[in-house]
Amino acid sequence: MFLSSRTWLLPTSLMLLYIFCVVDFSAGLDRISLGQSLNTSQTIISQGGKFELGFFTRNSVQFYMGIWYKNIPGQTITIVWVANRDMPISVGSYSLSQLVLSEDGNLTIFDGSKRPIWSTNSTFRFTNAREGAVVLLDTGNLVLSDEFNVVWQSFDYPTNTFLPGGKLGLDKTTNRSRVLTSWRSSDDPSSGTFSFGIDPSGSEEFFSWSGNRSERYWESGAWNGNTLTFSSVPEMSLNYIYNYSYVSNEKTNYFTYDLYNPSITSRFVLGTSGQVRLLMRLGSQQWNLLWAQPREISCSLDSCGANALCNESALPMCSCLPRFEPRLPREWESFNFSGGCSRRNSLQCDKDKEGFLKIRQVGLPPNPQSSAVGVAELCEHACIINCSCNAYAFVKNGDCTLWTGDLIGTNLLATSGQDFYLKLNAFELPGPNKGSNTLSLLFLVRMYDAQTSLTKTQFFPADSVNKRRLYIGLAVSISLLICGSLSCYLWKRKLNHKEAKETNQNLLLLNLDTSKVHTTSVGGNLLNGQSVAAKRLSKGSGQGLEELRNETILIAKLQHMNLVRLLGGCIDEDEKILIYEYMPNKSLDSFLFDSMKQKLLDWRTRVRIIEGISQGLLYLHQYSRLRIVHRDLKASNILLDAEMNPKISDFGLARIFGGNQLEANTNRIVGTYGYMSPEYAMEGLFSIKSDVFAFGVLLLEIVSGKKSTGFHDLDYQSLLGYAWELWVNDRVLELIDPTLDISSSSCTPLKYVAVGLLCVQEVPSDRPSMSEVVAMLSNEHTTLVSPKRPAFTAGRAPLLAASGREQAELCSVNRLTESVLVAR
Repeated sequence: MFLSSRTWLLPTSLMLLYIFCVVDFSAGLDRISLGQSLNTSQTIISQGGKFELGFFTRNSVQFYMGIWYKNIPGQTITIVWVANRDMPISVGSYSLSQLVLSEDGNLTIFDGSKRPIWSTNSTFRFTNAREGAVVLLDTGNLVLSDEFNVVWQSFDYPTNTFLPGGKLGLDKTTNRSRVLTSWRSSDDPSSGTFSFGIDPSGSEEFFSWSGNRSERYWESGAWNGNTLTFSSVPEMSLNYIYNYSYVSNEKTNYFTYDLYNPSITSRFVLGTSGQVRLLMRLGSQQWNLLWAQPREISCSLDSCGANALCNESALPMCSCLPRFEPRLPREWESFNFSGGCSRRNSLQCDKDKEGFLKIRQVGLPPNPQSSAVGVAELCEHACIINCSCNAYAFVKNGDCTLWTGDLIGTNLLATSGQDFYLKLNAFELPGPNKGSNTLSLLFLVRMYDAQTSLTKTQFFPADSVNKRRLYIGLAVSISLLICGSLSCYLWKRKLNHKEAKETNQNLLLLNLDTSKVHTTSVGGNLLNGQSVAAKRLSKGSGQGLEELRNETILIAKLQHMNLVRLLGGCIDEDEKILIYEYMPNKSLDSFLFDSMKQKLLDWRTRVRIIEGISQGLLYLHQYSRLRIVHRDLKASNILLDAEMNPKISDFGLARIFGGNQLEANTNRIVGTYGYMSPEYAMEGLFSIKSDVFAFGVLLLEIVSGKKSTGFHDLDYQSLLGYAWELWVNDRVLELIDPTLDISSSSCTPLKYVAVGLLCVQEVPSDRPSMSEVVAMLSNEHTTLVSPKRPAFTAGRAPLLAASGREQAELCSVNRLTESVLVAR
């Protein structure tokens, strides 16, 4: 409906009707009814606010109707479906274009000249105007229907994105294939070269085609039935997040999937290069790449663009060279790397203000300038005096290769390649006095020596006998000094090993004092600019080589968004060091138990942290390749990323369980006082219920802001006793951290206290499993059973009277106020 410049002359009823329609659309209704239209300044929004439909452009020249995520921040909208992808609207006719649901039963896009650009082409006719409507659902599906029939839906006509609940396959009744088709480019959503779908012959395989489905480009092999694992594709076990299914009958063959956790946003996308990617994000995080096929396209000549480093074993495959950044950041966020990278700081063409960074095992870029110079120093000199030179390499046969202009096709190789020297400004080079840019640890120099500047070889003239004698004397002196130092070192090492062996053999010498720090951590940057954290185990720690090896093996096999990633490590004599992804907000305890920082943990953030920890434990207990018991879950082992999302760390004490194994016994009781379950502290029995107990303690700490260890209120002896007394006396709100403002929150903390108390019950069989915990936390309408008295609490008369139970039922036989650990 359009109004002329004399709108004020219209009858009042028509004016009100017009205002009503405009206000409704701009407020984001989820539907267009029969006879209504949508102009270029209006949108409709799904009922839950997840998706939005309207007109958009990527190049300010061509305009389209599409669907995008409503609740994802950023300047560039993330498009999931395009209606008129091959029939764009021109600039001249865009302002008067409309999307109309006409009475003939079709949803049609008209440009400014009333010419139909795109239509659903339905043959269905509505018999009553009240019946017809097109509705945008929270699944991202646009559905045209009457009261009884779905006439048309966008899920039947996907573009380049496969959303949860959608289908890829063949409708045998109409012989219509549901396949993904790539965009032509990142700015052009028209149909591209590649397509992706299931085998049209009916097998449970995926194919990619190129050239209008005329040539098979990639095939997955047979699907294994429950994960993204195929006969020709490495395993990617994601069935704890995704529920996959394949349906085949006389009417249809299709593949579909759903998410167990509705708070997770995920999509499959067919990229312009023909690669299918599985992307996922939580809340305000960036898109994470979980799975991509085919992988063999990774390191073609121009796949990563200029000044980028391609690594076939990495996911994603492309990263900028050190001290470079993406030229088109928005495209890199969408995993389109073709735009390449550019320098953060331009070179100054001053040999005294520039230097080189060495990168090992590089597949060199093509088309260098080459000359035989014979000496590496001359090759370096040739590049430093050439203002156009950006990098050089020197090979043992004496060839010197220089690169001018952009560096295209630089690959990182696992087992071969050349040393590659990248020219940078001197202030960009890491050095001994650059603070956090370089880690002052010996093993980092060994593992990442490309971060250190080049050490030039010094040539000494040998034309003098006196000089020769001087050099020989110096060499002998240095040799004697080295031998003496080595002898002292070996003697000290033997002594330390003897002490360490005696310490590990005596259980009573194991220090469980949580106030003593056994590890130190520092941060730094790798070659690609990625920040990392280095964890160094102190020599006096109760954890040793076995724990370090255990942590390395376990965490390398685990993949979950709520588990910290291990990037590397080093074991060198007495040094035991691990390299993790860098967590800028450090550990949970640094916020939770700090009177100033705990104010930064609002209620929503604490809920997100609790739910993230529960998801990580659920993965360890039930959905990882191995069933893992962590055994040392505590606030200091929960790391927080830049968005305050939790990641479980420190798997040095973790243990693997067999498929049917429920519990195990140990003679060496290790862990942290305050988080140990009673059966483990007293009898050495541990199981997944031991982790549930520790989770319950941690949950109560997060809600209350109080430490479980060192509880200062002697009337209650522990945080568990304090929480229990408040629970039975209906004073739970007194447990809540007073810094929290929960008046406007829809999530009541009472449920979280109840779940925490259920987890710390004395008998393991009374505690819920982590799958039950996750269900209780995620379902607002769950009815919780009443918890029993927690472990490590003592009965008191006021509490017994309030609870209405007999003393024999409430008193715990286990007290851990003065425990003595004895080896059996």
